[in-house]
Amino acid sequence: MRKIIFTENAPFPVGPYSQAVLINGTLYCSGQIAVDCLDGDVEAQTNSVCNNISAVLQAADMQIDDVVKSTCFLADMGDFVKFNEVYEKFFAHKPARSCVAAKELPKGALVEIEVVAVGMNGKGESEESGHA
Repeated sequence: MRKIIFTENAPFPVGPYSQAVLINGTLYCSGQIAVDCLDGDVEAQTNSVCNNISAVLQAADMQIDDVVKSTCFLADMGDFVKFNEVYEKFFAHKPARSCVAAKELPKGALVEIEVVAVGMNGKGESEESGHA
């Protein structure tokens, strides 16, 4: 079963896509940027992005620990160390990860993160999670 996940606790998509799609217990989350603090530094933006990801995961009855893969985009690889300092506070379970530099991110963001999460023990399969 395929289900579109939406929460008002994370930024509304800025294009023709969903915040996340849940299929067979696997959640595919679109990239999140820090639309609430685009003028902030990379630490503030990373914190905001991770909180947004947490909100989307919660809407699917999942949590950060269910993330098995993240893909991270940085506008400047010079921010890699500062980015990691915040990232590791959220992803202490160390999911698989790719981290690349992007020439430009949407809205001038410094960081964007997308994740894939797998619901364990039936999590993410509830009909009540998220909105269609």
